[in-house]
Amino acid sequence: QVHVVESGGGLVQPGGSLRLSCAASGSMFSIYAMGWYRQAPGKERELVAHISSGGGITNYADSVKGRFTISRHNARNMVYLQMNSLKPEDTAVYYCNTYPHQDRDYWGQGTQVTVSS
Repeated sequence: QVHVVESGGGLVQPGGSLRLSCAASGSMFSIYAMGWYRQAPGKERELVAHISSGGGITNYADSVKGRFTISRHNARNMVYLQMNSLKPEDTAVYYCNTYPHQDRDYWGQGTQVTVSS
């Protein structure tokens, strides 16, 4: 079963921007903190950013701090990741899931972000 659907990825030049969207299912969405994760080829999945259930607290990996912004709209069961000043090192498949304990049945297909000139 699919609980989340990620979208918004694509090919972008260094310095460009993308906005990722995560459409979540389930009536309990609004009580969970959520995170964006990414996985590059040959690397382990890493946490990029997370946001509290009400959206009032956000945290970011050092590698993206100041460039990425996580947000959510609970009434629409949506979580977003605004990515600015993209670098080639940001190239990865991006996923959303609960935080800090990921639901193993929650992983979506991810959305590919490729930063290249």
